[in-house]
Amino acid sequence: MPVESIFHRLEALLPKVQKPIQYVGGELNSTVKDWDAADVRWALMYPDAYEVGLPNQGVAILYEILNELPATLAERTYAVWPDLEALMRAEGVPQFTVDAHRPVRAFDVLGLSFSTELGYTNMLTALDLAGIPMLAVDRGDDDPIVLAGGHAAFNPEPIADFLDAAVLGDGEQIAIAITEVVREWKAEGRPGGRDELLMRLAESGGVYVPKFYDVDYHPDGRIKRVAPNRPGVPWRVHKHTVMDLDEWPYPKKPLVPLAETVHERFSVEIFRGCTRGCRFCQAGMITRPVRERSITTIGAMVENGIKESGFTEVGLLSLSSADHSEIADVAKGLADRYEGTNTSLSLPSTRVDAFNIDLANEFSRNGRRSGLTFAPEGGSERMRKVINKMVTEQDLIRTVTTAYSQGWRQVKLYFMCGLPTETDEDVLGIADLAKKVIKAGREATGSRDIRCTVSIGGFVPKPHTPFQWAGQADHETVDRRLKALRDSLRGDREYGRAIGYRYHDGKPSIVEGLLSRGDRRVGAVIRAVWEDGGRFDGWSEYFSYERWMSAAEKAGVDVDWYTVRERAENEVLPWDHLDAGLDREWLWQDWQDAVSGAEVEDCRWTPCYDCGVCPTMGTEIQIGPTGRKLLPLTVV
Repeated sequence: MPVESIFHRLEALLPKVQKPIQYVGGELNSTVKDWDAADVRWALMYPDAYEVGLPNQGVAILYEILNELPATLAERTYAVWPDLEALMRAEGVPQFTVDAHRPVRAFDVLGLSFSTELGYTNMLTALDLAGIPMLAVDRGDDDPIVLAGGHAAFNPEPIADFLDAAVLGDGEQIAIAITEVVREWKAEGRPGGRDELLMRLAESGGVYVPKFYDVDYHPDGRIKRVAPNRPGVPWRVHKHTVMDLDEWPYPKKPLVPLAETVHERFSVEIFRGCTRGCRFCQAGMITRPVRERSITTIGAMVENGIKESGFTEVGLLSLSSADHSEIADVAKGLADRYEGTNTSLSLPSTRVDAFNIDLANEFSRNGRRSGLTFAPEGGSERMRKVINKMVTEQDLIRTVTTAYSQGWRQVKLYFMCGLPTETDEDVLGIADLAKKVIKAGREATGSRDIRCTVSIGGFVPKPHTPFQWAGQADHETVDRRLKALRDSLRGDREYGRAIGYRYHDGKPSIVEGLLSRGDRRVGAVIRAVWEDGGRFDGWSEYFSYERWMSAAEKAGVDVDWYTVRERAENEVLPWDHLDAGLDREWLWQDWQDAVSGAEVEDCRWTPCYDCGVCPTMGTEIQIGPTGRKLLPLTVV
């Protein structure tokens, strides 16, 4: 039976809400398929507002891949703002997809992509609006499988009670495999019900089903062990790694938003993974090994994406894009190809030691020289050694001096506050560095029209990194250091006005830390926050630290125990049964090296330092050069 659109019920509500266009769908390259022609149906959710969720690469790629499969249908849903949520509750309108406005509960799988833990309360809103039981144990055969992916899924334990399953790593291949398991189970008449389907997913070792694992605790609250509770369920669940990115040149038909979004460009992922070894960086650790796209595939994707979307900006994305082995040829080839057109190229924040002015000139050839972004992360040389960000003050000054002398007037610098072993002096070193940047720019140009913006985020220790054992700095310490830094910058008559200062206070970082390294007992806190009105916790105007602390107290959860406490080497961590490929002993040794300030080289260009990923995952680093060139096209 076809599932009817609920748009006629939704439409009456839209004149009463802000930004109604984000709910109407119909974007260029969106897909609406015949419900009855599909036997497996996915609702894909990015649990944030449309303007943040639509540009998300992970959801966009899976949306295309699944819709290319025969007898498979995928639609998108996003978090609705509180104004529409209230009206939907009053009028009985369920959580809907934006493609065909079908009710989310009618789908076979609800796949959520979590790039941050602060989207957890939005997931609960969506489940409740959809009429899907919030707790996985209460769901029946007719409810969708609620499946989590994305970086936060590498520790899904805080939301284990709400999830049926979670997937670690790259989603392209496992999404197809899950689809076939669901298709087969349905074709057989759904034998054994929901439990049998989950068992089939779990047996492969590639899908984590929390209900099939029991957690035992020591009297002091630490985890004793996590163990399967039925035969056939693996002790460890492994991440998925796509080894040939050239075989997966997605997105081929990028979605073009109707409403304003945070990124309005066509993005091409030029490589996946990073081996720089920054100890704070979960993304770099969990996405190993490095796998490059070839220069010719990048060129073909850019050409096709511009043609299919009409975007005039192309972003070349990765965790460290200037590290692509052929980035100079990629930049020159694309700049030559699109010279004289309205197409501009952009590179996200660039490592100081990977930047060169020729590269920057190629990327700005067709665009504005608006600004350059660098991420030294630590304010002192000592701090950068602790986090393995091997950038010296001389590197930074030399780089920005070159940039200013070549016509750039704005530089943005990213730092973190609250890093392990950090002192007040390390943070105040950020002010000294920013002042030296301005001084160098003025000397290089002979002009006082030089700007530098310092942007600072609070550090949160993440699972599967060397800092997973570290104690997190309390928010009082972070706020005190940030205030001292602000005073140092503003109080300088010579340089203060040339330096912009943006920062996030320490309280949201504590909540993120609770969710990042939490276990199943934290689920009660998330639900209590949601019941108290918690929504859109990643947005400062909606976030309430007091609400989270009150919920934790009611749930009997000691926030400090999960955040500021340092862990011992032999403590069982909530995510130890989830395998990112990294050797636990190697991570611990890297944590010890961090404390002593020892640095680790990038294994792309040096001998293997035995992090464990390549042998554990059966993978290998894939880098060029390929020796191929990107030939210009005849641009029409």
